[in-house]
Amino acid sequence: MFLPTRAVAHTPADAGLPYEEVAIGTADGETLRGWLVRSPGARGVVLFLHGNAGDIGDRVPTAALLQRLRVDVLLVDYRGYGRSSGRPSEEGTYRDAEAMWRHLTVERGVAPERIVVHGRSLGGAVAAWLAARTRPGGVILESTFTSLPDVAARLYPFLPVRRLMRVRYPLLEHLRGLRSPLLVVHSEDDRLVPFDHARAILEAAPVARKRLVAIRGSHEWGFQESGPAYERAIAAFLDEVLGP
Repeated sequence: MFLPTRAVAHTPADAGLPYEEVAIGTADGETLRGWLVRSPGARGVVLFLHGNAGDIGDRVPTAALLQRLRVDVLLVDYRGYGRSSGRPSEEGTYRDAEAMWRHLTVERGVAPERIVVHGRSLGGAVAAWLAARTRPGGVILESTFTSLPDVAARLYPFLPVRRLMRVRYPLLEHLRGLRSPLLVVHSEDDRLVPFDHARAILEAAPVARKRLVAIRGSHEWGFQESGPAYERAIAAFLDEVLGP
């Protein structure tokens, strides 16, 4: 489930982005390492929660795209990923997201309504958990699933995965507490997490301001393979929740 790398091969400097190193303590004693990428004249902050593989160095292209849209970007590795301490777990990722939120709202004094929580793949389930317990200005769930057992049941129909899996990430359950505007982004070509998951997420979200944007490309790289269409969708949502 968790496929972290430890050697962070890329930094925002490789893309010419201004940034500062951050170290964030969690409630259970871990130290998370990451970056706050700065955007001149930023209108808010995107808290980006990445997927289950690699580390934040792999997400520099996403940070560059978001930075162009006039938002700062907090990009931090979960425990056990990159230079963060500890070992990854489902509960651990929730605690890590909570610590990132506290870093922005308490330590840096960012108003919750100026924060957009953006989760990709597994990070979408973490984003939904966090957004249900806070009230960010907006939430972006990208290439994510209704629950991890739902994904596994499709991939391994001959196994009793729903009964056996301990790592669950029940995103639809988390959505019950959502109160923020929601953008769901998903590729119609996604072979790992079918587009039906995106439709189910949109339907389950108990908010009036919600929409689904279909992109093209693979599960891992749809955001790049869709090019300008992806960027326009993100830009329009940020304009809506943070102002132009």
